[in-house]
Amino acid sequence: MKNTIIKYGVLSVITASVLFFLALTLGKTFDYSTQEIIGYLTMVVSLSFVYFGIKHFRDNENNGVVSFGKALLIGVLISACAGIGFGFIDYIYTTQINPEFASEYLEKSLETMKATLSPEEFEIKKKELTVQMEQYGGSGFMACIMFVTVLIIGFIISLISAMFLQRK
Repeated sequence: MKNTIIKYGVLSVITASVLFFLALTLGKTFDYSTQEIIGYLTMVVSLSFVYFGIKHFRDNENNGVVSFGKALLIGVLISACAGIGFGFIDYIYTTQINPEFASEYLEKSLETMKATLSPEEFEIKKKELTVQMEQYGGSGFMACIMFVTVLIIGFIISLISAMFLQRK
């Protein structure tokens, strides 16, 4: 089980890294909402290794059987590996590649809000978002948020995969 988790967790991280750097180089002209969609698609594609890891364990290491609980555990642990990888990539991006990401994101978000909200609402939202970015805008915190996000999505994929792949 351990080898399966490590193998498919590493494959997930490699896939996430490749897709991240492709999006970074090819998607520079995209706006933040498009980049966000690409980011979530990257998460889902890299977390597809959860399904393949559970299937590999069931078919090749466990004589064609796996319980729902064991399948879920394998999926969550592969997701945790992926989450650590995503967090690490995010940390490197926000500290080395683009250390101004938080301020750029804040600026673009405020531009969008200014165009869509009334002046009174804009000032309220601007103040809230600015305080939020000051409190939580650190690279370490953003890496932790990325880890948790990937883990939540991975849990959902693990749950679905465990339902389909369980065999007694």
